[in-house]
Amino acid sequence: MKQTDDFERVSLGFFPTPLERLNTLGDSLGITLDIKRDDYTGFGGGGNKVRKLEYLMADACRQQINVVITTGGHQSNHARMVAAAARKFGMKPVLVLRGNQPDVYQGNLLLDKLFGAELEFLDPEGYFTQIEGAMNAHADAAQARGEKALIIPLGGATPLGALGYVRAIEEMDAQLRERNQLPPDVIVAPTGSGGTLAGLYVGARKYWPDTRIAGISVSAKAEWFQTRISAMAQDCADLLEWSQNWTPEDIWIEDGFVGTAYGVPSDGGIEAIYRVAQAEGLLLDPVYTGKAMHGLISLVEQGKISAGSRVIFVHCGGSPALYPFAQTLLEH
Repeated sequence: MKQTDDFERVSLGFFPTPLERLNTLGDSLGITLDIKRDDYTGFGGGGNKVRKLEYLMADACRQQINVVITTGGHQSNHARMVAAAARKFGMKPVLVLRGNQPDVYQGNLLLDKLFGAELEFLDPEGYFTQIEGAMNAHADAAQARGEKALIIPLGGATPLGALGYVRAIEEMDAQLRERNQLPPDVIVAPTGSGGTLAGLYVGARKYWPDTRIAGISVSAKAEWFQTRISAMAQDCADLLEWSQNWTPEDIWIEDGFVGTAYGVPSDGGIEAIYRVAQAEGLLLDPVYTGKAMHGLISLVEQGKISAGSRVIFVHCGGSPALYPFAQTLLEH
């Protein structure tokens, strides 16, 4: 059996991130609520992708990569952090983004520009049929220039990247032990590409086998995520040589909180942003964490998370995405 420290990793984030008690919000919901502040990972504006990129960029450095290519939505936290990480290691970032070219660059798009990323925009309607070809074309162009390119998949969602959230479980386990607190009954996290959830599942099965994990989809249907995450969790566990077996039925996904589309604020998500901001002075975003918090609140109200439960919410970052949606938030 291996451990997460057996895999090469560069140091990017500021760890451990805080595990903070949300007394006011938790009391109003009738649960004990902690939040894992991975918005405080720091590097490149912070967020959950830093944990994955510590492993993925170690691999890029080992391969002596010159150009790093990835994809995401207009307000992709992942794309922004890949751009930052590429620059830190002297590599050129190329971001192929879902959405039409904007008139104004705000939020994560502004940060992408500051990091000097090359941007290509794909029409949302044809994105899923075009994205593989578009990223491969950039890799081919790099090769033609005599450079070596690496394509990092959507969200950094790979078995290697998922090790970052196995490590996060280890980190939270140590924090709870220091406080003489029990493991959570439930972990709730936003789910956009699946890598974070895959790592949480693998880590929790080893350290907190009685903990349930609820992924709140911000994009796809539950069945797609269940198939994708179970396979990724299996591959991640195999990397570690841990005797775990995963099926789609093992993965709990709630897909009723997406709203009209990925990347578009939902009414419930906006209400959750206001509620958390005014209860705890804590910022969520309208693309990921606002929708996930709407999911958590609803699961408690529906009884899917029992009253009195110990719950950890994973804050995946994303506050730069608040600003492009300022008018929508103010008009709500």
